Amino acid sequence: MRLAPRPSGRAKPEPTIALINIVFLMLIFFIVAAQIAPPLDGDVRLVSTAELENREPPDALVIMPDGLMKYRGALVTPAHYVTIKQESAPDDLKAIRLVPDRELPAVKLIDIGRQLRSLGAEKIMLVTEQGVSR
Repeated sequence: MRLAPRPSGRAKPEPTIALINIVFLMLIFFIVAAQIAPPLDGDVRLVSTAELENREPPDALVIMPDGLMKYRGALVTPAHYVTIKQESAPDDLKAIRLVPDRELPAVKLIDIGRQLRSLGAEKIMLVTEQGVSR
């Protein structure tokens, strides 16, 4: 009886071993990362802001859903807004606050941001609503 010849060379390692190693390292990373931020104390009750009146910051440029802009209740253009800000305080152009409406298309928001940048705005901050999940 004759035996079959042994295949030459080493057997190829299973590709799943590398995948298991990566998943294991990711698991360790997320366990360590979760320990960095302590959980919120169970005795703390967060403030409810559901009944508060929404009000924009005093020096913010409010952008309506149709793209119209208001500053302190008056309709303005980006150029008019920058002129007002330069006259009142030239350093205010370093940081401009925008309060866009939720329904404002992103394309319009980006276009307004570009216009403000071209007029001298250094930093543009968006004022948004933040929610806390329970």
